[in-house]
Amino acid sequence: MIDEPKAKVGLKAFFNIAKAWRLSEDDEAAILGQPDREVLRAWKDGKGPEAGEETVLRISYVLGIFKAINILLPIPARADAWISKPNKARIFGGRSARDRMTDGDIEDLKAIRQYLDAQLYT
Repeated sequence: MIDEPKAKVGLKAFFNIAKAWRLSEDDEAAILGQPDREVLRAWKDGKGPEAGEETVLRISYVLGIFKAINILLPIPARADAWISKPNKARIFGGRSARDRMTDGDIEDLKAIRQYLDAQLYT
């Protein structure tokens, strides 16, 4: 069962990160699992239906990605820009993390999170 107040806090954090990363509404929808645009806008306003378990898991991955990037790149502007820059790491294949995250598959978010966590501990 999802703790609704925590889900709302998570959504608020997600939209703050999305703003820092300069994500489009389409990017946000893809990362959150393609919610209806009306739902997405309601969530931005702190309203709307309860976020489902998968959406909360997606938000968790994004929060972990954000944290890891900011540890690895402690200058906020560099950390925020990293998400959109092409990356030579094998998991990105020359694409950016943003491109991979917006493919819409939760496994992409998980892979990026795991990649960054591994970078933190190597």
